Amino acid sequence: MNKLEKKEPPAQNNPEGKKERKLVRKLYPNSVLFRKWGEELSEEEQKEAERLFQRYGYNAFLSDRLPLNREIPDTRPRRCAEKTYPKDLPTISVVLIYLDEALSIIKRAIRSIIDKTPARLLKEIILVDDHSSNEDLMAKLDDYINSIHEERPGLVKKVRHSEQLGLTQARLSGWRAAVGDVVAILDAHIEVHVQWAEPLLARIKEDRTVILTPVFDRVNFDDLTLTPYVPAADAFDWALWCMYESFRPEWYALKDESQPGKSPSIMGILVADRKFFGEIGSLDGGMKIYGGENVELGIRDHGIDIGDVSERKKLREQLNCKPFKWYLDNIYPMLDPLDNLLGYGVLINDLKPELCVDQGPMPGNIPILYSCHYYSPQNCYYRTDGLLYIGGIKSHKYNSNRCLVDPATGIYPGLYECKIAQQKKFHMQWDFKQKGPIQNRETKRCLEVAMGNDGYYKLVVQQCTGQIWTIKNLIKDQ
Repeated sequence: MNKLEKKEPPAQNNPEGKKERKLVRKLYPNSVLFRKWGEELSEEEQKEAERLFQRYGYNAFLSDRLPLNREIPDTRPRRCAEKTYPKDLPTISVVLIYLDEALSIIKRAIRSIIDKTPARLLKEIILVDDHSSNEDLMAKLDDYINSIHEERPGLVKKVRHSEQLGLTQARLSGWRAAVGDVVAILDAHIEVHVQWAEPLLARIKEDRTVILTPVFDRVNFDDLTLTPYVPAADAFDWALWCMYESFRPEWYALKDESQPGKSPSIMGILVADRKFFGEIGSLDGGMKIYGGENVELGIRDHGIDIGDVSERKKLREQLNCKPFKWYLDNIYPMLDPLDNLLGYGVLINDLKPELCVDQGPMPGNIPILYSCHYYSPQNCYYRTDGLLYIGGIKSHKYNSNRCLVDPATGIYPGLYECKIAQQKKFHMQWDFKQKGPIQNRETKRCLEVAMGNDGYYKLVVQQCTGQIWTIKNLIKDQ
């Protein structure tokens, strides 16, 4: 990192002319921007840096002062640098999408792509502006593009939406404008490594039907240094949030991190044969909101109008697609289908309807009654196998949910990770029907509400007295 230094003239009582560091008041002691950066900034520079940070969410002040062609460390696995690639690789169109990014970030992305992609392979760079309001991205960006064209005429194209259309439509606009053999659809806040394109192009040359997502490092938001990421599969949970996950065991058996690994989804950015991408329907342009476009599952959430998906269904028929169960069984078997859920949401006893079952203090193993707030600690899930989770549900089979148990001794129920409860042979299975009791299948005791000696209502397990429970959402008739 190039630190900014404030030069001070020698003091009169310092005959040797040694520099004395001037103490500068820290204006934003609680700002995360200055936790490990900006020690030598003046007060005015601090104000400007914090203003830009609040605007962009990263250190645009520092970005504006770094070289556009700055050197970044080569974080590739050792064997990557030893590989050779065919000379007759396909050409690539690089699409950069953005909305109100800092100008220097976009310029640096363009510069890194030009400098680190062989000229014979780089067909074009397509900038897709999803209706930015930042004035810097108008004439100033055009001036920079014109300067690029002095060395590479026509290399950079610019597509600007007349209204904000969202990530998916921006990606589609870039793909439609592309003419290269391969299209790389990326965010604009990226910098590429040396020889970044060759392995991707070589893989698509081998098989045009693969969709690739490169391993990328994180550029830290505060000091803009790189934090390397180890290779990992791009995955998701049932909330459709992106996440990293281990590859399959056979990839690790290769003992070669330079080899490609299989992922059940992509991490937003992708590289694909341009024509094949169109043959499979590209992206679903009906996805308007951030999150989920990396997965594009045709699922219906309860009570939500997902709109007209007839075109996507028609495409599925044309491509003779396999059912989603095949995807779960063969591509992503670690994703728990959750197909045996009977009900979910807050769990309320008619005796005290203002109180909800709650996971209680964490760490801890005692569920409680608490004023209903409907957030995660009060999310309950009941499954056909009789398990009752409290405090949320995990999307993957390798995770452990927290199961309500009857310890068979004492009057209070317990809440333990299901795997631990099973090892300890706690009684985990319950019978429950809406507007009915919750009874343990083995102990025959019921989960009920009773007033404690302190005058507060508590969850207990005791001989059933006919108390009635209601779970907020029913999925299947019971």
